[in-house]
Amino acid sequence: MTRQLVIKVTAGTDAPERCNQAFTVATAALVSGVPVSLWLTGESAWFALPGRAKEFDLPEAAPLEDLLNAVLAGGQVTLCTQCAARRGITQDDVIPGVRIAGAPTFVEEVLHEGAQALVY
Repeated sequence: MTRQLVIKVTAGTDAPERCNQAFTVATAALVSGVPVSLWLTGESAWFALPGRAKEFDLPEAAPLEDLLNAVLAGGQVTLCTQCAARRGITQDDVIPGVRIAGAPTFVEEVLHEGAQALVY
């Protein structure tokens, strides 16, 4: 049985260290061979849009754009349906590879045998 890491990041520029930790852990897990599903919720929803991760800056941290690209290349990135709707974001707006899905999909992922969920 392969364990999977499901990470929900709720923070964005409002809590940059917490936001960066989620992306860093997701990338570290992928590098270690762990399947990763990264959920963008709350203020992190904005990072589903092209160019937004590049604008994020946190001293002594890997560029958020690089971390997001790593997760997009090796894992799954999902934008919360309600979070997207509240911000007027549609599937046509997001970075290629980002899906929009809601709570039922999140619950299915976290209840999957071998899944470990983290919330930042």
